Amino acid sequence: MAMELSDANLQTLTEYLKKTLDPDPAIRRPAEKFLESVEGNQNYPLLLLTLLEKSQDNVIKVCASVTFKNYIKRNWRIVEDEPNKICEADRVAIKANIVHLMLSSPEQIQKQLSDAISIIGREDFPQKWPDLLTEMVNRFQSGDFHVINGVLRTAHSLFKRYRHEFKSNELWTEIKLVLDAFALPLTNLFKATIELCSTHANDASALRILFSSLILISKLFYSLNFQDLPEFFEDNMETWMNNFHTLLTLDNKLLQTDDEEEAGLLELLKSQICDNAALYAQKYDEEFQRYLPRFVTAIWNLLVTTGQEVKYDLLVSNAIQFLASVCERPHYKNLFEDQNTLTSICEKVIVPNMEFRAADEEAFEDNSEEYIRRDLEGSDIDTRRRAACDLVRGLCKFFEGPVTGIFSGYVNSMLQEYAKNPSVNWKHKDAAIYLVTSLASKAQTQKHGITQANELVNLTEFFVNHILPDLKSANVNEFPVLKADGIKYIMIFRNQVPKEHLLVSIPLLINHLQAESIVVHTYAAHALERLFTMRGPNNATLFTAAEIAPFVEILLTNLFKALTLPGSSENEYIMKAIMRSFSLLQEAIIPYIPTLITQLTQKLLAVSKNPSKPHFNHYMFEAICLSIRITCKANPAAVVNFEEALFLVFTEILQNDVQEFIPYVFQVMSLLLETHKNDIPSSYMALFPHLLQPVLWERTGNIPALVRLLQAFLERGSNTIASAAADKIPGLLGVFQKLIASKANDHQGFYLLNSIIEHMPPESVDQYRKQIFILLFQRLQNSKTTKFIKSFLVFINLYCIKYGALALQEIFDGIQPKTPLLQSLIGLFELPEDDTIPDEEHFIDIEDTPGYQTAFSQLAFAGKKEHDPVGQMVNNPKIHLAQSLHKLSTACPGRVPSMVSTSLNAEALQYLQGYLQAASVTLL
Repeated sequence: MAMELSDANLQTLTEYLKKTLDPDPAIRRPAEKFLESVEGNQNYPLLLLTLLEKSQDNVIKVCASVTFKNYIKRNWRIVEDEPNKICEADRVAIKANIVHLMLSSPEQIQKQLSDAISIIGREDFPQKWPDLLTEMVNRFQSGDFHVINGVLRTAHSLFKRYRHEFKSNELWTEIKLVLDAFALPLTNLFKATIELCSTHANDASALRILFSSLILISKLFYSLNFQDLPEFFEDNMETWMNNFHTLLTLDNKLLQTDDEEEAGLLELLKSQICDNAALYAQKYDEEFQRYLPRFVTAIWNLLVTTGQEVKYDLLVSNAIQFLASVCERPHYKNLFEDQNTLTSICEKVIVPNMEFRAADEEAFEDNSEEYIRRDLEGSDIDTRRRAACDLVRGLCKFFEGPVTGIFSGYVNSMLQEYAKNPSVNWKHKDAAIYLVTSLASKAQTQKHGITQANELVNLTEFFVNHILPDLKSANVNEFPVLKADGIKYIMIFRNQVPKEHLLVSIPLLINHLQAESIVVHTYAAHALERLFTMRGPNNATLFTAAEIAPFVEILLTNLFKALTLPGSSENEYIMKAIMRSFSLLQEAIIPYIPTLITQLTQKLLAVSKNPSKPHFNHYMFEAICLSIRITCKANPAAVVNFEEALFLVFTEILQNDVQEFIPYVFQVMSLLLETHKNDIPSSYMALFPHLLQPVLWERTGNIPALVRLLQAFLERGSNTIASAAADKIPGLLGVFQKLIASKANDHQGFYLLNSIIEHMPPESVDQYRKQIFILLFQRLQNSKTTKFIKSFLVFINLYCIKYGALALQEIFDGIQPKTPLLQSLIGLFELPEDDTIPDEEHFIDIEDTPGYQTAFSQLAFAGKKEHDPVGQMVNNPKIHLAQSLHKLSTACPGRVPSMVSTSLNAEALQYLQGYLQAASVTLL
């Protein structure tokens, strides 16, 4: 259906866009639903573009640009098996107008359209949008830097993916095409912009625009040089490197900012140049060698003269990262060999940048979530501390002895300073711990902590003398930063510190779950969770349930109490520790389950109102599954208590359509239903018809969980379905038909079909059998894939076991007469094992599908037991075939050998002889 490009439609759209900004959900939600309902219509995107160009209301312009970008994000990609959501005429019109529109829009709108262009470019460039580059490069000639920066910003978002794409011929071809069109104009623009900087050296507003361009040009340089050193840039290295060097040493008072927090243009440009120099030093060291000493000197001077303010953090950390990448290359070893150089680096660069500054203290107290993200999850890539730590590691590669020696002195004097007056000098101890950590850790992974340590540092001794005393002090709220450091030390060196010391730490960590500081109680929870996952000898957990048993009550109490502390009501580390404790302690938690499940359900109800922390939610559902599994393993009848506790909340989640939680709810319900041994309770049967509603199946994330739940219904209640809900069988098969048509979900369709065949009474499915086979054969003919064939073979075997070979032959003959089954079966046995992953199928990923909805997340602790319908009946299928033929031939002597020899070709006969010999039987 098309919407006209009329004033009336523009007016309607304006009114609905206005309503989407209303804080009142009663007004906002219907407006969002309306826009969603019309976005499939032809001309809808063109109406949005007309609005953002012509509307008189600035708010509507911005709103239309954001709506347009999100629309492109959801719908532009064309997915196999799914309808194309934007008609071809709209696609052509969008590509014809969007670059011009983007360049003539104000900056706020330009950014949104620039993003949209890069989303379209990701799919269509270069094949389906060959003139994009020429159109962009031509605009460099305009001399208007608003336009030029628009082009540069768009080019940056288009080419930035070259930094993390895997090498491939397709990628090379695209980069070559970009370089041929873009490298020369970019270089000329770079030179011209630098000249303009000196012309306008006294004009602050002109300089701001020119420096924004230089930053984008430097970022483009990084992207275009990342995969390999292009010939063009090698030939023009002189131009680029000399200018980069000049810009590194440049200081213009007009570009300095008073803001202590926010990096200014000068800092951002120099940071990017440090990155560019590090890229060349690491990847193209031979070609870069003659420029390197100049850059080392310039960057060293930068480091020594730059202040401690937060706005310089990115610049300082990139500058240190440059030194770190240079010092670990054998090529440049000689630059660092001198003891004085090493001492100077340690003293002037490393130690000052390891200090815990006022800004860090502020983040620790007031922005703990961000602090934890940077410190624990390693997203502190651009912090000074992380960079200084990397430089220590880099220097230790060739100079471990001297560097450890220099720093040991620092560590001792810092600890002495602290001991003189702990309450004033605690930051000295913090720096000492950080130094020891960076010195000792050679290789580290998120999963295992430190995997390689510096032999020259005695980690256990440092732990006993300097870490344990802090954690043993009675006041958990004193010196929170040092407490967090101590806990992090345990976490990082958990593989180096002996088990008996770790065991002493566990009650101390449990105690720190009560600390007021969010960072401290989060680190305590995280450390416990990591310790509980450590593996000991014979692959079991290092700590047994018996060793942790003395602390069970206080552990569970403190973990759940920690969720009530301010700022931690949805703390994912605490919830993960709850899940891990349940998993480790197993039946030891059964006495506490009634209280715990109440607390978990209350939490579930509270967060379902507005789910905002996906990891927290995931671990919460895992903890619920563990409670059910552990309790019902000991007492299956307890399943009823869980249903009483959970069903009210589940009903509310399903009725309010809380999309994020629905796949989880279905998984937990499957687990509960599978726990029932006999028939299906009526409360479940009431839900059954609702599960077949098409709208539920349209969300990709629901499919695996729904299929599993339907399988549980079929396993436990096939007779009830056949007698009381036979009218729902066509609906069940309708779901199978929808799934089987999709390459991404066909295996789920087979799971469902196999359960129907295995569990439903044969007479309830009789009338549909032929249609099922016809559907499968059609799909085999039209678009078969390895995954489909494997699933199809499993189904054929199951059908044969359930209904007998004759029934299978009959149905085959009914569709395709005279299929030589015995020959096909032998052919199948002799196929090589296919463990290849077909090219495209490997990459089918819910996250990547456009119109992305909450993806499905598998709950590990709701795991389904593997089920083999054949069980122990057949161990070796080839021998089973030989024995069955032998059995048949004893019943009708003389007939089987002649039938076999006339119906099989020579090769198949030879294989069959082998099976008969292996089974030690003959055909009579």
